[in-house]
Amino acid sequence: MIRTAWLLLPTLAWAQLLIDSHWQWRTPSSPAITPGGGSTVYSLSWNDPKTDAAYSNLWIVSMHGENRPLTSGAYRDSDPAISPDGTRVAYLSNRSGSRQIHVRWLDGRNQAQVTRADPSPGSLAWSADSNWIAYTAFVAGKPEFSIAAPKPPKGAKWATPPTVTTRVRWRADKVPGQGLLEDGENHLFVIPAEGGSPRQVTESGISVSGTPSWTPDGKAIVIVGHAEPQGDRELYRDDIYICPLASEPRKLAALTGDETNPVVSPNGRQVAFLGFEDKGNAHHTKKLYVVGIGGGATKWLATGLDRDLSNPVWRADSRSLYALAEDRGEAHVHEIDLDGGYRRLTNGVFRYNTVYGAGDTFTMSRDGRFAIVRSSPLEPKDIVTFTANEPAKVSRLTRSNDALLEMRKPGAVEEINYPSFDGKRIQAWIVKPPSFDAAKKYPLILDIHGGPHAMWGVEFNWQMQTYAARGFVVLYVNPRGSTGYGEEFGNVIHAKYPGDDFHDLMAGVDAVIAKGYADPKKLFVTGGSGGGILTAWVVTHTDRFAAAVSQYPVINWITQAGSSDIPLLMHRWLKSTPWQNPQQYISRSPLFFVDKVTTPTMLLTGEEDWRTPIAQTEEFYIALKTRGIDTAMVRFPNEPHGIRGAHPSHWVLKVEYILGWFERYLARAVR
Repeated sequence: MIRTAWLLLPTLAWAQLLIDSHWQWRTPSSPAITPGGGSTVYSLSWNDPKTDAAYSNLWIVSMHGENRPLTSGAYRDSDPAISPDGTRVAYLSNRSGSRQIHVRWLDGRNQAQVTRADPSPGSLAWSADSNWIAYTAFVAGKPEFSIAAPKPPKGAKWATPPTVTTRVRWRADKVPGQGLLEDGENHLFVIPAEGGSPRQVTESGISVSGTPSWTPDGKAIVIVGHAEPQGDRELYRDDIYICPLASEPRKLAALTGDETNPVVSPNGRQVAFLGFEDKGNAHHTKKLYVVGIGGGATKWLATGLDRDLSNPVWRADSRSLYALAEDRGEAHVHEIDLDGGYRRLTNGVFRYNTVYGAGDTFTMSRDGRFAIVRSSPLEPKDIVTFTANEPAKVSRLTRSNDALLEMRKPGAVEEINYPSFDGKRIQAWIVKPPSFDAAKKYPLILDIHGGPHAMWGVEFNWQMQTYAARGFVVLYVNPRGSTGYGEEFGNVIHAKYPGDDFHDLMAGVDAVIAKGYADPKKLFVTGGSGGGILTAWVVTHTDRFAAAVSQYPVINWITQAGSSDIPLLMHRWLKSTPWQNPQQYISRSPLFFVDKVTTPTMLLTGEEDWRTPIAQTEEFYIALKTRGIDTAMVRFPNEPHGIRGAHPSHWVLKVEYILGWFERYLARAVR
């Protein structure tokens, strides 16, 4: 790898420290406040360079900032939930060898393993009297088709038998090793809080998901569910079900789109949930609804708030709800009245939902105190608190990476808004090198987000800061198709993806070049998933970039629709199936424009990626290679989509490979 002295000398120490800091980085998430608001339990993740694995433990912080661990060790402790009586925290942990529910008393070191389930429990929730815990778990079913397989002779070792699937949704890209989905359903269980024998609440014919929500009297649980097997063939299949412990589940709400996140009101009269009516679009904003506990008509709240909502929480008196709303790179807490009115509670910078849709939740005590994860362009994630009555008085509770960053100067981040090709204003951000000098010329990296219905935002971005520390100016843009700007903005690219988003990105590059410090001869482009296809689209539609890295991309929509774990969504995005309108798929696939590529392009994908399978990468690599284009294929073993699950070292290597490819062609440009 060739690097030029002028590029590296001012920032070498800072850059190397930043790369090493990935192993020391700690990330707080999933805050759970005690009912009285005196303390917050949260999960703190960390990386171990010796085992090359990521772990997490539970910590508890008081409202005065007194911070201490509740659990420790090389385990994955996550999803804390405080009992309504405030005495215990239930959480998921693999400390017994598999992921199980554990309970720990907050006034001491006593703890107990509650479940010994196989498969492992999923989401959990306490009953109002703190005596029971509800959770979800997979229950294997009988395959639709099987044979009476012959048995091997005694002492023989036959090969692993074939697998058989008869479902539309037959594999999933979520965690390493998930891959092929077994026949069966997710069911709802309840178990005494002190442990014992679990009771299965739902039976065959329904499959549940998400976090359960108890009615205050403890007689029923509300949860997301869908009918099986017909739900397997539906794009939007999830509805809201109430599951009485003494009778059969029944639907409470059934919009034409998906419903998620049901929460029962404290008075037990209503259920709030997120959802949308299906308009046939590629993107629908998630709206807030309420329905009576007995069912009936649903009511859409905050009808004038054209933003994606998440994490609904009831006020203690059941008169209103709080929810996060995405808006222009940020996410803010809103109070939403049952009559439809709403107001934004928070100001300043709060954490946004990530491009993979895994935004952090907030939590609220009975007297209206919030605990939430906050981040800014120069501040990594930490837990902060405020009250509903005085939301402007924000107190920071954790300082997870302050010591690490004391001697590490991050690059400044500037927000810009610029006109695109048709005059529409587009929001973007520029990350500058720590030793930035506006009088100099810098190489520029355009980093494109995935989704495509997601958004970049104001959160501290370790990867982009690493790029900047190596002497690059970094541009990240929310082009058309992004969330946070309303449903119409998100749907501009429906059946035209890539399309106008490409022109928005190029206009952003022009806007930075116009500032005078970005060298137009030293432009680089990268992005993952949706950003991966756009990177491939860029190099097939312009030669202005010196090099490109397409991360886990879609290259050929025809083969993608038949191999991805979300085929029904692919059909919706393209408004057809490949056999109905192959030209539609061809016209949006970078593979069929590969004859236009002159840009050196590296491809980088995990071998266990089932969202954009590695065959997509292989198709583009072979096409580029046979055309004589400088290219390389980087394959990460045991990694799912995003290269984010198996080993922390892979994340570091991903960044180094991207920078190594760019620095290789930057060195040639310097000569």
